[in-house]
Amino acid sequence: MIYLDNAASTQIHEDVLNSMLPYLKEQYGNASSIHRYGRIAHKAIEKARKQIASLINADPSEILITSGGTESNNTVLRGITMGNACNHVITSSIEHDAILEPCKQLEKNGLTVDYLPVDKFGTVDPLELKNHLSDNTCLVSIMFGNNEVGTIQKISEIAKICNEKKIPFHSDAIQAVGKVPIDVKELGIDLLSISSHKLHGPKGIGALYIKNGIKIDPVILGGGQEHGLRSGTENVANIVGFGKACEIAKNNLDENMLYVKNIRDLLVDKILHEIPKVTLNGHPISRLPNNAHFTFLGVNGEDLIIKLDEYGIAASTGSACSVNTQRASHVLQAMGFSHEQITGSLRLTVGIFNNEKEIEQTVTSLKKIVEELRSFSPFKEKYSFTSKV
Repeated sequence: MIYLDNAASTQIHEDVLNSMLPYLKEQYGNASSIHRYGRIAHKAIEKARKQIASLINADPSEILITSGGTESNNTVLRGITMGNACNHVITSSIEHDAILEPCKQLEKNGLTVDYLPVDKFGTVDPLELKNHLSDNTCLVSIMFGNNEVGTIQKISEIAKICNEKKIPFHSDAIQAVGKVPIDVKELGIDLLSISSHKLHGPKGIGALYIKNGIKIDPVILGGGQEHGLRSGTENVANIVGFGKACEIAKNNLDENMLYVKNIRDLLVDKILHEIPKVTLNGHPISRLPNNAHFTFLGVNGEDLIIKLDEYGIAASTGSACSVNTQRASHVLQAMGFSHEQITGSLRLTVGIFNNEKEIEQTVTSLKKIVEELRSFSPFKEKYSFTSKV
Protein backbone atom coordinates (compact mmCIF):
# COMPACT_ATOMS: atom_id res chain seq x y z
CA MET A 1 0.00 0.00 0.00
CA ILE A 2 0.95 3.60 -0.65
CA TYR A 3 -0.32 5.58 2.29
CA LEU A 4 -1.42 9.13 1.38
CA ASP A 5 -3.87 9.79 4.21
CA ASN A 6 -1.48 11.21 6.79
CA ALA A 7 -3.94 13.92 7.81
CA ALA A 8 -6.20 11.16 9.14
CA SER A 9 -3.45 9.37 11.04
CA THR A 10 0.27 8.70 10.76
CA GLN A 11 2.48 5.65 11.00
CA ILE A 12 3.89 5.32 14.50
CA HIS A 13 7.62 6.02 14.58
CA GLU A 14 9.74 3.01 15.53
CA ASP A 15 11.56 5.00 18.24
CA VAL A 16 8.19 6.00 19.67
CA LEU A 17 7.06 2.38 19.83
CA ASN A 18 10.30 1.32 21.51
CA SER A 19 9.94 4.07 24.11
CA MET A 20 6.47 2.78 25.00
CA LEU A 21 7.28 -0.93 25.39
CA PRO A 22 8.75 -0.80 28.93
CA TYR A 23 5.53 0.83 30.17
CA LEU A 24 3.44 -1.88 28.56
CA LYS A 25 5.54 -4.63 30.14
CA GLU A 26 7.65 -4.29 33.30
CA GLN A 27 6.90 -0.67 34.27
CA TYR A 28 3.14 -1.03 34.67
CA GLY A 29 2.65 1.02 37.83
CA ASN A 30 -0.08 3.58 38.47
CA ALA A 31 1.43 7.09 38.39
CA SER A 32 -0.65 8.08 41.43
CA SER A 33 0.88 5.36 43.64
CA ILE A 34 3.66 6.37 46.03
CA HIS A 35 5.73 3.18 45.73
CA ARG A 36 8.62 2.76 43.30
CA TYR A 37 6.47 1.57 40.41
CA GLY A 38 4.25 4.61 40.79
CA ARG A 39 7.19 7.00 41.08
CA ILE A 40 8.76 5.63 37.91
CA ALA A 41 5.48 6.08 36.02
CA HIS A 42 5.04 9.61 37.39
CA LYS A 43 8.56 10.57 36.39
CA ALA A 44 7.98 9.23 32.87
CA ILE A 45 4.83 11.34 32.52
CA GLU A 46 6.60 14.50 33.65
CA LYS A 47 9.40 13.86 31.17
CA ALA A 48 6.84 13.52 28.39
CA ARG A 49 5.13 16.71 29.54
CA LYS A 50 8.43 18.57 29.08
CA GLN A 51 8.87 17.06 25.60
CA ILE A 52 5.36 18.12 24.57
CA ALA A 53 5.83 21.62 25.96
CA SER A 54 9.19 22.05 24.25
CA LEU A 55 7.70 21.44 20.80
CA ILE A 56 5.50 24.56 21.09
CA ASN A 57 7.74 26.60 23.46
CA ALA A 58 5.41 26.27 26.44
CA ASP A 59 6.10 25.64 30.11
CA PRO A 60 5.51 22.03 31.20
CA SER A 61 3.04 23.29 33.83
CA GLU A 62 0.91 24.62 30.95
CA ILE A 63 0.38 21.18 29.38
CA LEU A 64 -2.81 19.28 30.19
CA ILE A 65 -2.65 15.71 28.91
CA THR A 66 -5.91 14.48 27.35
CA SER A 67 -7.16 11.48 25.38
CA GLY A 68 -6.71 13.33 22.09
CA GLY A 69 -7.67 16.33 20.02
CA THR A 70 -11.42 15.93 20.40
CA GLU A 71 -11.20 15.96 24.18
CA SER A 72 -8.81 18.92 24.10
CA ASN A 73 -11.23 20.94 21.96
CA ASN A 74 -14.23 19.99 24.09
CA THR A 75 -12.33 20.85 27.25
CA VAL A 76 -11.65 24.37 25.98
CA LEU A 77 -15.19 25.12 24.88
CA ARG A 78 -16.86 23.67 27.95
CA GLY A 79 -14.17 24.53 30.47
CA ILE A 80 -13.96 28.20 29.51
CA THR A 81 -17.68 28.83 29.21
CA MET A 82 -18.96 26.85 32.23
CA GLY A 83 -17.51 29.13 34.86
CA ASN A 84 -17.78 32.35 32.91
CA ALA A 85 -20.44 35.04 33.09
CA CYS A 86 -20.07 35.85 29.40
CA ASN A 87 -22.23 34.12 26.81
CA HIS A 88 -20.59 34.61 23.44
CA VAL A 89 -18.15 32.42 21.50
CA ILE A 90 -16.57 33.10 18.10
CA THR A 91 -15.28 30.38 15.80
CA SER A 92 -15.07 29.79 12.04
CA SER A 93 -17.35 28.03 9.59
CA ILE A 94 -14.61 25.55 8.59
CA GLU A 95 -13.65 24.15 11.98
CA HIS A 96 -13.39 20.44 12.69
CA ASP A 97 -16.51 18.78 14.08
CA ALA A 98 -14.71 18.52 17.43
CA ILE A 99 -15.26 22.30 17.63
CA LEU A 100 -18.54 22.66 15.74
CA GLU A 101 -20.47 19.98 17.62
CA PRO A 102 -19.62 21.32 21.12
CA CYS A 103 -20.54 24.79 19.84
CA LYS A 104 -23.97 23.48 18.86
CA GLN A 105 -24.34 22.17 22.41
CA LEU A 106 -23.35 25.57 23.80
CA GLU A 107 -26.06 27.17 21.68
CA LYS A 108 -28.62 24.74 23.09
CA ASN A 109 -27.49 25.85 26.54
CA GLY A 110 -28.21 29.49 25.73
CA LEU A 111 -24.86 30.79 24.51
CA THR A 112 -24.43 32.73 21.28
CA VAL A 113 -21.91 31.36 18.77
CA ASP A 114 -20.76 33.30 15.72
CA TYR A 115 -19.35 31.25 12.84
CA LEU A 116 -17.06 33.48 10.79
CA PRO A 117 -17.11 33.10 7.00
CA VAL A 118 -14.02 32.35 4.91
CA ASP A 119 -12.87 33.38 1.45
CA LYS A 120 -12.43 31.07 -1.54
CA PHE A 121 -9.12 29.83 -0.10
CA GLY A 122 -10.61 29.03 3.29
CA THR A 123 -9.07 32.02 5.09
CA VAL A 124 -10.70 33.92 7.95
CA ASP A 125 -10.49 37.72 7.74
CA PRO A 126 -9.07 39.03 11.07
CA LEU A 127 -11.06 42.27 10.61
CA GLU A 128 -14.24 40.22 10.37
CA LEU A 129 -13.32 38.66 13.69
CA LYS A 130 -12.63 42.06 15.24
CA ASN A 131 -16.06 43.29 14.18
CA HIS A 132 -17.75 40.38 15.95
CA LEU A 133 -16.05 40.86 19.32
CA SER A 134 -18.17 42.17 22.16
CA ASP A 135 -18.01 42.64 25.92
CA ASN A 136 -19.75 39.26 26.25
CA THR A 137 -17.17 37.32 24.19
CA CYS A 138 -15.48 34.77 26.43
CA LEU A 139 -13.61 32.71 23.82
CA VAL A 140 -12.34 32.83 20.23
CA SER A 141 -11.44 29.49 18.62
CA ILE A 142 -9.87 29.47 15.15
CA MET A 143 -8.03 26.44 13.80
CA PHE A 144 -4.36 26.76 12.86
CA GLY A 145 -4.39 24.72 9.65
CA ASN A 146 -7.47 23.22 8.05
CA ASN A 147 -7.75 19.45 8.09
CA GLU A 148 -9.34 19.25 4.64
CA VAL A 149 -7.79 21.89 2.37
CA GLY A 150 -4.70 22.67 4.45
CA THR A 151 -5.08 26.45 4.59
CA ILE A 152 -3.13 28.08 7.44
CA GLN A 153 -4.92 30.96 9.16
CA LYS A 154 -3.47 34.37 10.08
CA ILE A 155 -2.94 33.19 13.62
CA SER A 156 -0.65 35.96 14.87
CA GLU A 157 -3.04 38.67 13.64
CA ILE A 158 -6.03 36.95 15.21
CA ALA A 159 -4.16 36.41 18.48
CA LYS A 160 -3.12 40.08 18.61
CA ILE A 161 -6.74 41.21 18.25
CA CYS A 162 -7.84 38.84 21.02
CA ASN A 163 -4.91 39.77 23.28
CA GLU A 164 -5.73 43.48 22.99
CA LYS A 165 -9.31 42.77 24.12
CA LYS A 166 -8.09 40.31 26.80
CA ILE A 167 -10.24 37.56 25.31
CA PRO A 168 -8.82 33.99 25.47
CA PHE A 169 -7.77 32.73 22.06
CA HIS A 170 -7.76 29.01 21.32
CA SER A 171 -6.41 27.32 18.21
CA ASP A 172 -7.07 23.75 17.13
CA ALA A 173 -3.55 23.05 15.87
CA ILE A 174 -3.96 19.29 15.56
CA GLN A 175 -3.01 19.25 11.86
CA ALA A 176 -0.16 21.73 12.28
CA VAL A 177 1.85 20.76 15.37
CA GLY A 178 4.99 18.91 14.38
CA LYS A 179 4.62 19.95 10.74
CA VAL A 180 5.24 23.70 10.96
CA PRO A 181 7.02 25.79 13.63
CA ILE A 182 4.65 26.86 16.42
CA ASP A 183 5.73 29.12 19.27
CA VAL A 184 2.73 29.83 21.47
CA LYS A 185 4.49 32.67 23.25
CA GLU A 186 5.59 34.41 20.07
CA LEU A 187 2.19 33.94 18.42
CA GLY A 188 0.22 35.01 21.49
CA ILE A 189 -1.92 31.88 21.69
CA ASP A 190 -3.68 31.20 25.01
CA LEU A 191 -4.93 27.66 24.40
CA LEU A 192 -3.85 25.11 21.80
CA SER A 193 -4.96 21.55 21.00
CA ILE A 194 -2.54 18.78 19.99
CA SER A 195 -3.06 15.16 18.97
CA SER A 196 -0.36 12.48 19.14
CA HIS A 197 -1.39 10.29 16.23
CA LYS A 198 -1.05 13.17 13.76
CA LEU A 199 2.71 13.35 14.42
CA HIS A 200 3.75 9.67 14.43
CA GLY A 201 2.72 8.97 18.01
CA PRO A 202 0.12 6.54 19.37
CA LYS A 203 -3.63 7.07 19.08
CA GLY A 204 -5.80 7.92 22.06
CA ILE A 205 -3.55 10.59 23.58
CA GLY A 206 -3.23 14.34 23.14
CA ALA A 207 -2.71 17.57 24.99
CA LEU A 208 -4.13 21.00 25.62
CA TYR A 209 -1.82 23.95 26.15
CA ILE A 210 -3.32 26.33 28.72
CA LYS A 211 -1.37 29.54 29.20
CA ASN A 212 -0.61 30.27 32.82
CA GLY A 213 -3.29 32.58 34.16
CA ILE A 214 -6.10 31.28 31.95
CA LYS A 215 -8.92 29.95 34.13
CA ILE A 216 -10.56 26.78 32.91
CA ASP A 217 -12.99 24.51 34.74
CA PRO A 218 -12.48 20.73 34.72
CA VAL A 219 -14.92 18.73 32.62
CA ILE A 220 -13.85 15.26 33.83
CA LEU A 221 -14.10 14.89 37.59
CA GLY A 222 -12.78 12.12 39.80
CA GLY A 223 -9.47 11.45 41.51
CA GLY A 224 -7.94 14.80 40.67
CA GLN A 225 -5.20 13.75 38.24
CA GLU A 226 -3.64 16.36 35.94
CA HIS A 227 -3.76 19.00 38.68
CA GLY A 228 -7.48 18.45 39.08
CA LEU A 229 -8.27 19.43 35.50
CA ARG A 230 -8.60 15.96 34.02
CA SER A 231 -9.27 13.08 36.37
CA GLY A 232 -8.60 9.47 35.46
CA THR A 233 -5.71 7.02 35.67
CA GLU A 234 -2.98 8.11 33.28
CA ASN A 235 -2.24 6.11 30.14
CA VAL A 236 1.48 6.04 30.87
CA ALA A 237 2.68 4.13 27.80
CA ASN A 238 0.79 6.38 25.39
CA ILE A 239 1.91 9.52 27.20
CA VAL A 240 5.53 8.38 26.96
CA GLY A 241 5.10 7.66 23.25
CA PHE A 242 3.44 11.03 22.70
CA GLY A 243 6.34 12.77 24.41
CA LYS A 244 8.88 10.89 22.31
CA ALA A 245 6.98 11.75 19.12
CA CYS A 246 7.09 15.44 20.06
CA GLU A 247 10.82 15.23 20.75
CA ILE A 248 11.46 13.61 17.36
CA ALA A 249 9.24 16.17 15.63
CA LYS A 250 11.11 19.07 17.21
CA ASN A 251 14.57 17.70 16.47
CA ASN A 252 13.73 17.09 12.81
CA LEU A 253 11.18 19.83 12.13
CA ASP A 254 13.04 21.88 9.50
CA GLU A 255 14.35 18.83 7.66
CA ASN A 256 11.02 17.02 7.66
CA MET A 257 9.04 20.12 6.70
CA LEU A 258 11.21 20.68 3.63
CA TYR A 259 11.16 17.00 2.66
CA VAL A 260 7.39 16.69 2.97
CA LYS A 261 6.79 19.95 1.11
CA ASN A 262 8.99 18.83 -1.78
CA ILE A 263 7.16 15.51 -2.00
CA ARG A 264 3.80 17.32 -1.85
CA ASP A 265 4.84 19.85 -4.51
CA LEU A 266 5.94 17.04 -6.82
CA LEU A 267 2.54 15.41 -6.38
CA VAL A 268 0.69 18.66 -7.06
CA ASP A 269 2.77 19.58 -10.11
CA LYS A 270 2.42 16.17 -11.75
CA ILE A 271 -1.34 15.96 -11.16
CA LEU A 272 -2.03 19.47 -12.44
CA HIS A 273 0.18 19.00 -15.51
CA GLU A 274 -0.77 15.43 -16.43
CA ILE A 275 -4.49 15.27 -15.65
CA PRO A 276 -6.90 17.77 -17.29
CA LYS A 277 -9.74 19.58 -15.52
CA VAL A 278 -8.19 19.44 -12.05
CA THR A 279 -7.89 22.30 -9.58
CA LEU A 280 -5.90 22.59 -6.36
CA ASN A 281 -8.04 23.76 -3.46
CA GLY A 282 -7.03 25.81 -0.43
CA HIS A 283 -4.51 28.62 -0.23
CA PRO A 284 -1.77 28.23 -2.85
CA ILE A 285 1.01 29.36 -0.49
CA SER A 286 -0.19 29.59 3.11
CA ARG A 287 -0.96 25.91 3.57
CA LEU A 288 0.24 22.91 5.52
CA PRO A 289 3.31 21.34 3.86
CA ASN A 290 1.80 17.86 3.67
CA ASN A 291 -1.61 18.74 2.25
CA ALA A 292 -2.82 18.53 -1.36
CA HIS A 293 -6.56 18.85 -1.95
CA PHE A 294 -7.99 18.62 -5.46
CA THR A 295 -11.23 18.77 -7.39
CA PHE A 296 -11.45 16.40 -10.36
CA LEU A 297 -14.34 17.67 -12.46
CA GLY A 298 -16.78 15.02 -13.61
CA VAL A 299 -15.57 12.42 -11.10
CA ASN A 300 -17.05 11.36 -7.78
CA GLY A 301 -14.49 11.57 -4.98
CA GLU A 302 -15.72 8.44 -3.23
CA ASP A 303 -15.38 6.50 -6.47
CA LEU A 304 -11.83 7.81 -6.71
CA ILE A 305 -11.03 6.55 -3.21
CA ILE A 306 -12.45 3.10 -3.92
CA LYS A 307 -10.52 2.77 -7.16
CA LEU A 308 -7.31 4.10 -5.62
CA ASP A 309 -7.66 1.52 -2.88
CA GLU A 310 -7.91 -1.19 -5.52
CA TYR A 311 -4.58 0.10 -6.86
CA GLY A 312 -3.11 -0.05 -3.35
CA ILE A 313 -3.27 3.68 -2.60
CA ALA A 314 -4.89 5.09 0.54
CA ALA A 315 -6.55 8.52 0.23
CA SER A 316 -9.65 10.38 1.44
CA THR A 317 -12.14 13.06 0.42
CA GLY A 318 -11.73 15.03 3.62
CA SER A 319 -12.09 14.49 7.34
CA ALA A 320 -11.80 10.82 8.27
CA CYS A 321 -13.43 11.68 11.59
CA SER A 322 -16.78 12.45 9.94
CA VAL A 323 -16.81 9.85 7.17
CA ASN A 324 -19.80 8.05 8.71
CA THR A 325 -22.02 11.14 8.56
CA GLN A 326 -22.28 10.92 4.75
CA ARG A 327 -22.72 14.65 4.26
CA ALA A 328 -21.15 17.16 1.92
CA SER A 329 -18.02 18.89 3.18
CA HIS A 330 -19.00 21.94 5.23
CA VAL A 331 -15.51 23.29 4.60
CA LEU A 332 -15.91 23.32 0.82
CA GLN A 333 -19.44 24.67 1.15
CA ALA A 334 -18.15 27.56 3.26
CA MET A 335 -15.53 28.25 0.57
CA GLY A 336 -18.30 28.64 -2.02
CA PHE A 337 -17.83 25.37 -3.89
CA SER A 338 -20.65 23.99 -6.03
CA HIS A 339 -22.11 20.55 -5.38
CA GLU A 340 -20.24 19.24 -8.42
CA GLN A 341 -16.93 20.64 -7.16
CA ILE A 342 -17.49 19.16 -3.71
CA THR A 343 -18.34 15.67 -4.94
CA GLY A 344 -15.21 15.63 -7.11
CA SER A 345 -12.84 16.39 -4.25
CA LEU A 346 -9.88 14.29 -3.17
CA ARG A 347 -7.40 14.85 -0.34
CA LEU A 348 -3.89 13.44 -0.61
CA THR A 349 -1.68 14.03 2.43
CA VAL A 350 1.93 12.92 2.39
CA GLY A 351 4.32 12.20 5.24
CA ILE A 352 7.95 11.60 6.12
CA PHE A 353 7.72 7.92 5.13
CA ASN A 354 6.58 8.64 1.57
CA ASN A 355 9.01 8.90 -1.34
CA GLU A 356 9.17 10.12 -4.94
CA LYS A 357 8.67 6.64 -6.38
CA GLU A 358 5.34 6.38 -4.57
CA ILE A 359 4.32 9.77 -5.94
CA GLU A 360 5.15 8.69 -9.50
CA GLN A 361 3.17 5.48 -9.05
CA THR A 362 0.22 7.34 -7.54
CA VAL A 363 -0.06 9.82 -10.40
CA THR A 364 0.25 7.04 -12.99
CA SER A 365 -2.57 5.13 -11.32
CA LEU A 366 -4.65 8.26 -10.80
CA LYS A 367 -4.47 9.14 -14.50
CA LYS A 368 -5.86 5.72 -15.43
CA ILE A 369 -8.58 5.87 -12.79
CA VAL A 370 -9.75 9.38 -13.68
CA GLU A 371 -9.83 8.54 -17.38
CA GLU A 372 -11.88 5.42 -16.66
CA LEU A 373 -14.35 7.18 -14.38
CA ARG A 374 -14.77 10.09 -16.77
CA SER A 375 -15.54 7.72 -19.65
CA PHE A 376 -19.00 7.14 -18.18
CA SER A 377 -19.36 10.43 -16.28
CA PRO A 378 -22.75 12.18 -16.64
CA PHE A 379 -20.74 15.38 -17.16
CA LYS A 380 -18.68 14.20 -20.14
CA GLU A 381 -20.91 16.16 -22.53
CA LYS A 382 -20.52 19.30 -20.40
CA TYR A 383 -16.73 19.25 -20.22
CA SER A 384 -13.97 18.37 -22.62
CA PHE A 385 -11.86 16.12 -20.41
CA THR A 386 -8.98 16.07 -22.85
CA SER A 387 -8.18 19.79 -22.41
CA LYS A 388 -6.62 21.62 -19.48
CA VAL A 389 -8.70 23.67 -17.01
